[in-house]
Amino acid sequence: MAGSKNYNKTIEKIAVSDIRQFDSEASQLPGIIKLTLGEPDFNTPEHIKEAAIKAIQDNKSHYTPNAGIPELRAATAKYFNEKYNLNYQASQVITTIGATEGINASLQALLNPGDTVLVPTPVFPIYMVDTEINGGQFVTLDTSADDFILTPNRLEEAIAAHPTTKVVVFNYPCNPTGVTYSREQLEAIAAVARKHDLWILSDEIYAELTYSGDHISMAEILPEKTVLLSGLSKSHAMTGWRIGFILGPQAFIDQAIKSHQYMVTAPTTNAQYAALEAVSHGQNDAAVMKAEYARRREYLKTALEDAGFTLADPQGAFYLFSKIPDGKLQDWDFVRDLAQKARVAVIPGLSFGPGGEGYIRLSYAASMENIKLAASRIKDYMEGKYFDD
Repeated sequence: MAGSKNYNKTIEKIAVSDIRQFDSEASQLPGIIKLTLGEPDFNTPEHIKEAAIKAIQDNKSHYTPNAGIPELRAATAKYFNEKYNLNYQASQVITTIGATEGINASLQALLNPGDTVLVPTPVFPIYMVDTEINGGQFVTLDTSADDFILTPNRLEEAIAAHPTTKVVVFNYPCNPTGVTYSREQLEAIAAVARKHDLWILSDEIYAELTYSGDHISMAEILPEKTVLLSGLSKSHAMTGWRIGFILGPQAFIDQAIKSHQYMVTAPTTNAQYAALEAVSHGQNDAAVMKAEYARRREYLKTALEDAGFTLADPQGAFYLFSKIPDGKLQDWDFVRDLAQKARVAVIPGLSFGPGGEGYIRLSYAASMENIKLAASRIKDYMEGKYFDD
């Protein structure tokens, strides 16, 4: 029997992800090409798969410590320290069920009822949902007028308007825009966070897919107040293995291990041994994928611009955030019409919060063959030529 007395009121008001719902809906259309999900079309590298098989054969099938096997924590700290000029110890790493669990466990460790989390948008909506689930309140900051970059002035204004602010979310390179931050931009934000004693929840899952210059981690600039979230899903094509990491100050980790422990106990054991191989001997596994993503990005970017779209500056991740030309259908109407008439599925910018209106997100984590076909169909659609014609 339905009713507010039967269920958690916060959970009741949360909707199932419209991104996933539309992906399932579009999948029913014959001939559909999906540029919907952030799912690499590469397979996990062979040496990582072999490590997992060996772990199974060696009966690595028992519980591990809550934070993960010690050698994985040590190797992960070394991996991030060397790649991003950080200074973590093994004790400052928690192995999680993907970055997804890491976000929830981190917010649970940080938030008290009524605390405010500032979320620059457009962005993947998980941060807003997890904030509410963990008793906080979120405030979105529309960054579209500043080329999808959070400025220090905008952050100062938001803090003044919301004195209960405790956490600022950063996701860069950003899903959905592909925009990332320079060292100077990060230092300006860090100065504001330091001034107001705020935490930065920095989701850098796409760090290894940065196409213009090197990725700079917020954990290098503000280590004492940054919770760094990452994982192997995008860099090593390991989405289904569900291995992520929380890295942060030791005092924070001591609290987050509790929320993580009671949420999941520990990640799957053989997946941890696969992850150990990835961070120990797969430091350059992302390079081949990154080069191919860059090729796809340039092809699709050019095709969309030729079809009349304007784009956010796609410096990282594997998404293009494209503004629907004036005079066309908008948002869900456009996306559903495109799926029906062109057999191409994309996600409306509305799904990513304020600032996403009038945009679509296209994932180029798909084969070049499908990207070329999708681009051709989009061009035809914009010219009034449809799939069924």
